[in-house]
Amino acid sequence: MRSRVNHLNIIEVENLCFDYISYDEDGKEVGRNPVLKDVSLSVPEGQFLAVLGHNGCGKSTLAKHFNAILTPTSGKVTVAGIDTSDEDKLFDIRQTVGMVFQNPDNQLVATIVEEDVAFAPENMGIPQPEIRQRVDDALKQVDMYEYREHAPHQLSGGQKQRVAIAGVIAMQPRCIVMDEPTAMLDPKGRREVMETIHTLNREKGITVVLITHYMDEAAQADRVVVMDGGNIIMDDVPKKIFSQVKKLRSVGLDVPQVTELCEELREKGVDISTEIIGEQECAEALFNLTKGRSAEIPPAKEAAEDDKRPVVLECDKVTYKYSIGTPFEKTAVNSVDLKIRQGEFVGIIGHTGSGKSTLIQHFDGLVKPTSGRVLVDGADIWSKDVNIRGIRFKVGLVFQYSEHQLFEETVAKDIAYGPKNMGLSEEEIKKRVRSAAESMDIVHLLDRSPFELSGGQQRRAALAGVLAMDPEVLILDEPAAGLDPKGRDKILAQIKKYHDEYGKTILLVSHSMEDIVKYAGKVLVMNKSRLFCYDTVDRVFARTDELAKIGLDVPQITRMSHILKSLGTDIGNDIYTTQRAAERLLPLIR
Repeated sequence: MRSRVNHLNIIEVENLCFDYISYDEDGKEVGRNPVLKDVSLSVPEGQFLAVLGHNGCGKSTLAKHFNAILTPTSGKVTVAGIDTSDEDKLFDIRQTVGMVFQNPDNQLVATIVEEDVAFAPENMGIPQPEIRQRVDDALKQVDMYEYREHAPHQLSGGQKQRVAIAGVIAMQPRCIVMDEPTAMLDPKGRREVMETIHTLNREKGITVVLITHYMDEAAQADRVVVMDGGNIIMDDVPKKIFSQVKKLRSVGLDVPQVTELCEELREKGVDISTEIIGEQECAEALFNLTKGRSAEIPPAKEAAEDDKRPVVLECDKVTYKYSIGTPFEKTAVNSVDLKIRQGEFVGIIGHTGSGKSTLIQHFDGLVKPTSGRVLVDGADIWSKDVNIRGIRFKVGLVFQYSEHQLFEETVAKDIAYGPKNMGLSEEEIKKRVRSAAESMDIVHLLDRSPFELSGGQQRRAALAGVLAMDPEVLILDEPAAGLDPKGRDKILAQIKKYHDEYGKTILLVSHSMEDIVKYAGKVLVMNKSRLFCYDTVDRVFARTDELAKIGLDVPQITRMSHILKSLGTDIGNDIYTTQRAAERLLPLIR
């Protein structure tokens, strides 16, 4: 762990309390929601600080105090010695601390990418030649330079996030606060952003405050702060934080896979350090314990006989092009042939901009192929005798950040919206609302306003609204994006339970390789608008090098097993979970 930090604090938080206050129509206070409770924190200049905590713990609210988006209900926050409550100093504060939000749409304001990045420097009064240099440098740092003349709305979610980060980088602030900046990025994009963060921090001395739900990102920081219930409950270097596995799990958080593996081995009596957080050090420790012995690896399963289940989704040479006939024409999906059978649970992965989201939007008719056919239950959905509205009842699509689809007075009314549009009877609607709510474990929330719920609860309510239509196929585009580990595990486990109980076909788009291997049976990989491969989990993730070349990744535990093999202990090429790794390792250690 490097110790290069200036002892001068760029951010000082003293006894900070903050309440969200609600008012009636007459402006009279009617309620208070205390979110931060007597928080004190110092951030030295040049430090890389990671902030962890479950959704609703107060971490984003705390971050918004660092550049005076919010000011304390009581207590004090200073930035470079400036009290954030001093309204005359707002420009100085926000020039000192730049903020990158979770949703990039909240930051993108211009019609052209390079104009968006230039927006803040222009408002700072920086000369044009320097602005030009700053914009080019910032876009290159986030690998978006080739998109400088594109319109932001034409970019994928991950690409938009990179542009938002570039806009802050161009300001050259002394401190950058990032609220889940990689939540929407593919593994390659995540690595690039983290490399950018390290470069800014190490080479330019910029203080970084990173709010994240990715434990491997937090493990790269100088220091980790853990929040719960509006308070700071842990504050230490990453190794010390992540060694407290049980405490972290008690507040809805997770640990790196290799740390989880070490914890499992220790519970089985293996003497291994509790402070291992990286795959290299884990592999070295395990090699010393196994003394170079290799596991008996079961033979690979023979290819299964042809699946006889009916095909529910089919693409027949599907191609889709955006902005045909304009300078921005782009092929998003290119000649895809695909068959998905009834009852399959398919994970869909691919780099940002690979065509994943465009492909899945074909299945319920949100987009019409430029060429080729899309078939549902054997019928071309764009033929004259097919009702496209009926297709959308058969194929349910849950968008990223699906909580934005909520709009009714109560959760029950929101869930009932789809079944009502199907023309079902009141009795049937009530039955479906109840069943969908049970599937998502939100029966107790049916009478609540959806806008009073936590992020995870809102996500499950939106999903229940699709389930209530009882679709044959359920397609989910990053359903766990932005959720804390507990919320992520809960929603994905409920989706898996729904799949197992009802035999529905599930398509899950995700950038989390760990989630894909845990829940999916097959994996569909997109690369540069084409279908790269479609096969079982074991066969797809056995192609580690090929996946890396197209900007994807494998679970951390898989990378660790490859390092371990290179050292001399082989536990197999099919290590995707900590449980399987432990099973292979224990006979070699005892």
